[in-house]
Order: sequence, then C-alpha cells, then structure tokens
Amino acid sequence: MVERVPDPTIYSEHATTYATFSERNAPNAHYDRPAILRLAGDVSGKRVLELGCAAGVLTEQLVARGADVLALDREPRMVEIARQRLGDRARVETADLEQPLALVPTGGIDLVVASLVLHYVEDWTPLFAELSRCLAPGGAFVFSIHHPVTGWMLSDQSDYHRVELVSETWDWDGSRVTAQMYRRPFSAIFAELSRAGFTVEVVDEPRPEPGPDVHPRMFEVLNTKPVFLYVRAVLAS
Repeated sequence: MVERVPDPTIYSEHATTYATFSERNAPNAHYDRPAILRLAGDVSGKRVLELGCAAGVLTEQLVARGADVLALDREPRMVEIARQRLGDRARVETADLEQPLALVPTGGIDLVVASLVLHYVEDWTPLFAELSRCLAPGGAFVFSIHHPVTGWMLSDQSDYHRVELVSETWDWDGSRVTAQMYRRPFSAIFAELSRAGFTVEVVDEPRPEPGPDVHPRMFEVLNTKPVFLYVRAVLAS
C-alpha cells in the first residue's frame, strides 16, 4: 500500500463545473450510466442505495424508473446540488464510504449502485462488509470502476499485484483537474466480493452505440480502449 491518500478537493472546488459536465459528457452520459442501468435491471419498487451520487443525475434516472433511492456522497456541495435537482423524490445524505453506513438499516436495501466511486476507496473490506449488512438476502450490487488495465498503465508498473494510488488529469469544460484514485488487480476486485459473500453474475466491458452527441474520437476510445469495468454481484440468500 502507498501512504498517500486521494485529494478530495476537485469535487468541492469544481462541484458546479463537474455537475454540468458529467450530465452530458460521453463517458458518463452515453457509456457509464446506460451500462449501470442495464445491469441494475428493473428497479421499480426497489429500495436502492446509491454510493457516490455526485450531482444526482443517475439518482434521477433511478427514481424515474420507480426506485426508492437513498443516495450518499461525501462532498457536501455535491449533496446540495443533488438535493436541488431531486427535491423530495429521493433522500440524499452526506456520508463517508470509509466509515460505517449508520444511515442504512440492516437488510433494508434491495440494490446497491456505485457508479465510478469505489476507486476512491483504498480498503474495500469494511465497505463491502457494510454492504452485505445493508442488503436483503439475494440483493444485488452493481458497480463501475476505472478499468484495472488503465490503472496499471497509469502506475509505475513496478508491481501489478499491489493496490496503489495513481493520478490522471482530466478536462472538465476547460478546467484542468488531476484526480487521484486507487488501482487494483482483477484478482483483488473479485476476492473482496467473494469474502463479503457475493456471487458475481456479470462482468462487462461494454461498447456504446454511436450517436450524434458522441464525438467520433471519443466514440473510438470508448469502443477500442479499456475504459471502465462493470460488475453485477448478488448476495447469498
């Protein structure tokens, strides 16, 4: 393990910019959210826990499909923006995923959704144990993370098997931000799920459909590069 920790300030200092950018940029709007919703399946009437809701765009889509959503984010400014978006249609709260999820009752959730947030958490063991506690028997866990291959390419490539912090610079509508996230090997991902009592149902590396809102260069990247990894796992009944 490295001793550094992720810098959380990009989502506080650039909250409004990210809220607008993430709503329409291709990796989020045409790649990640459609994949998450497809793996989530029919959410009508289900109690959904969303981890890392950011500005609430995915939250809104889950609510529109009939889900009863409790959405969590550690950044208060993001929670404020999400609450403005959603009103009383969903409950949005501030929570740190590296702490016990005291807001969530035992067995009170049918589906956990985590879109591009788990790579900000170094140690998944306590969090996954909490998700096992929160989920009803047979409940599902759907998540996306930055692809392990991409994480490996961002590292110094001295040891594939370790969990380590890597950095990547992004352009959010002209704002250059440097994000730090933990990359981990494939084996670590699935070992953590198994340890927490989950059975993996789907592992996906989707390709988006072409559309007028996706720039040809971005469409090529999403179709030919390891960008995100998607998993659907189910808690033993």
